[in-house]
Amino acid sequence: MNDEVDAKRVTAKIDLSGKVALVTGAGKGLGRAAALTLAEAGAHVIGVARTLADLESLKAHHPERIDAWAEDVLEEALYGRIEALGRLDIAVTSAGGNKPEPLTEITTETIDWMMGLNLKAVFRTCQSAARVMLRHGSGSIINISSQMGHVGAPNRSLYCATKHGVEGLTKAMGVELAPDGIRVNSVAATFVDTPMTRPMFENTEFRDTVLGNIASGHLASIEDVAAAVLHLASPGAAMMTGTSLRVDGGWTAW
Repeated sequence: MNDEVDAKRVTAKIDLSGKVALVTGAGKGLGRAAALTLAEAGAHVIGVARTLADLESLKAHHPERIDAWAEDVLEEALYGRIEALGRLDIAVTSAGGNKPEPLTEITTETIDWMMGLNLKAVFRTCQSAARVMLRHGSGSIINISSQMGHVGAPNRSLYCATKHGVEGLTKAMGVELAPDGIRVNSVAATFVDTPMTRPMFENTEFRDTVLGNIASGHLASIEDVAAAVLHLASPGAAMMTGTSLRVDGGWTAW
């Protein structure tokens, strides 16, 4: 037995050439960043979003490596399409949403919408992806979760419930699918600097509260999250499954 570290294996550039990846919520934000990063690493990426214009803009970056699927994760049509794939190596569940409200003001319509989008759709994407991956005995499923899957926060009781559910799903799937060569992990990000979140930080009190909870003192970038996705998709994460990679600047370490 050679006890020397295989340093070349550890330091090798991530090359996903020949891999097929599917990313939901690929039209904007974190999903778009993940899709572009995986394509840049050589993967053939299927970007899923409702808005075709967003997907066409995404595809323009790597026309030969990105396919555009204009599908809604709340509709069953997507899942039949996933299961018809001949191969799937990487699946990233990034579609999601939030509507911060006091607990007592949340309507049943909002409950149904958020549970459907943030939890049921994640479950169904994972389920369909796993069915394809089981055919060739390998794969990496990466759920875009949140630090709110590990803590609580005012006006986010429903969002926290969905993200805690995603974290539980990740653990259970990681254990169940590991013997079949399929890894399942999550990326739990703090608040990320995106066009969608910037208006929220115009509220000085909210901004101060958020930055006061991030030990590093600044928001995450979309690149921070995309880098975590790329690592979990790579051979370098071969022994990581059923766990949460927290890209939170220390928020959950307090």
